[in-house]
Amino acid sequence: MAFDPDAVTTVTFDSYSTLVDVDAAESALAARVDDPEPVSRLWRARSLEYTFVANQIDAYAPFYEMNRDALQYALDAHGVDVTADERDEILAVYHELDVFDDVREGLERLREGGYDCYVVSNGNPEMLSSMVDHAGIDDLLEDTISAHEVETFKPAAELYRHAAGRAGTPIDEIAHVTAAWFDVQGANHAGMQSVWVDRKASPWEPFDGDPDLAVETFHELAAELGV
Repeated sequence: MAFDPDAVTTVTFDSYSTLVDVDAAESALAARVDDPEPVSRLWRARSLEYTFVANQIDAYAPFYEMNRDALQYALDAHGVDVTADERDEILAVYHELDVFDDVREGLERLREGGYDCYVVSNGNPEMLSSMVDHAGIDDLLEDTISAHEVETFKPAAELYRHAAGRAGTPIDEIAHVTAAWFDVQGANHAGMQSVWVDRKASPWEPFDGDPDLAVETFHELAAELGV
């Protein structure tokens, strides 16, 4: 489906890798790990895998706890021995990840153009609160909507439908913006339009259709929406 800007009244955003840079977590690992990049990549991959499995076997836990377990696995897999306190100090970086340079100005353009903006994320409420505060975008968002509210993670349709209800917007009037391919698929299948933020010039996944719109920055999205 081609992107229809005229149908959009509300814009929802994923958090991690879309608003803030999860790759910045490497800096927290660097003081304790000789080669932090593969540990960081495994940590992120496992945390997402745990959410996918949790949806299928009814094993929900707050994302912060799953992220902690994924970090422990990544450290163990690479033979890194740290104390529980040191592990939790690394994990705490998720409360203060770097915001991407285009985010604030892009959100300002959308708000000035009359669009309500929300965050829809797997992160639990405490994580989202600290992320928004650290990113300095609280004044530009209507609210944050957490998977914790329905105890179901992306890409389950239930979360996107819940977000539409919380926003008070018909689901087909929402454009969901995300850097995650599975989040694109989830939004599409729930009835939203999808916007893929491809910040790394990555190839699109050859699986189950394309995003309605692909952009490199929030400024491109604002331009597509005519603001």
